[in-house]
Amino acid sequence: MERRTTEPRPGWQQTVEAQGLIYPLTLPQALDSARAGGTPIPDDAWLPYWDESAYYVFTLPEVEALEEVVEELHGMCLAAAERIVATNRFADLGITDPRLARAVAEAWHRRAELPSLYGRFDLRYDGTGPAKLLEYNADTPTSLVEAASPQWFWVEDRFPGADQWNSLHERLIAAWKKQAALLPPGSPLYFAHSSVDELGEDLMTVAYLKETAEQAGLDTDWISMEEIGWDPLSERFVDNQLRFIRSCFKLYPWEWLTTDEFGGHVLDTLDNGGGTGSTLWIEPAWKMLLSNKALLAILWELYPGHPNLLPAHLDGPRELARTTGYVAKPLLGREGEGVTVHEPGAPAVVREEACCYQELAPLPSFDGNHVVLGAWVVEGESAGLGIRESSGLVTDEYARFLPHVIL
Repeated sequence: MERRTTEPRPGWQQTVEAQGLIYPLTLPQALDSARAGGTPIPDDAWLPYWDESAYYVFTLPEVEALEEVVEELHGMCLAAAERIVATNRFADLGITDPRLARAVAEAWHRRAELPSLYGRFDLRYDGTGPAKLLEYNADTPTSLVEAASPQWFWVEDRFPGADQWNSLHERLIAAWKKQAALLPPGSPLYFAHSSVDELGEDLMTVAYLKETAEQAGLDTDWISMEEIGWDPLSERFVDNQLRFIRSCFKLYPWEWLTTDEFGGHVLDTLDNGGGTGSTLWIEPAWKMLLSNKALLAILWELYPGHPNLLPAHLDGPRELARTTGYVAKPLLGREGEGVTVHEPGAPAVVREEACCYQELAPLPSFDGNHVVLGAWVVEGESAGLGIRESSGLVTDEYARFLPHVIL
């Protein structure tokens, strides 16, 4: 694994926008409030989110080894999910509503009947030691568009004939084809995102997934989450033309879906396979088990000392406070929100909100850039890589995406 600098392609911004990445720039946090308040922001204040001034190089054996790690980790996560359900440990994940716990358990037991598409592992890796699992987002992972499309076209432009860890597009289409039989017949598969997404990341992620479903031959439609209606007469969810929504891919977390104003109706009408319920949601409810940071602690219980895991606990940092230091992660945080870093020897702090306390494993620094690997799986199989860099130890919404190549 090596970081190399290069000159960006002329007109790179227009190129990646045409390839689906409509958010190639980002704003420093200090300017966000000014923009929200209506203050004009000069063009030179924006920073690249898509950054092709540098790229990462991997060898083929290196990538093949990482692929094996990713698929092993996915299998371990499924074993941890089984443990949670079998021992009724939903409270450890903050799932305290008995109805929701029953719905998740039922979805888990019927998972073979429910479409389930993709997920993203975030890994610490520097090319010299075993990759370490930082977290797994298997419910609403983003950064998919840039990993699947503009990154591939970049390598074709810059390194014709070279390879890349990237079979995302083909695998997504194949997954939709395989799972088409699990969808309710006679109705389109809706693709939903939240209209409050300002940057357009959720919109373009959903649009890209919708395109892969269409290439697989599925009938699709789309709608914003805020446009989904409830028909009290039929007791079903409907679109803005009052058509029943029988199946819907939603880039909207389950913990929001089930606690919103109509969350009770979601559980009342949930199609968990077996012909019950009226609305099938993708990703299925059992994915809540894999997108919760409590998973990290349960993995450590099941596989203590595993080379690809970091020690993690739910009741506090324990020995990590005095030995390695630790990172406190809210169970349902995203984009680094709420994550705090605690150096070794600092007083142990147990936060009021439920957290996972994971061993501090600082992200490797390449030329002063802190790097995290986003390794994608489709239907549980390794499918691609996206790399993000950040200025600090926490990969947040201001991280940069860099392409890679296998040489």
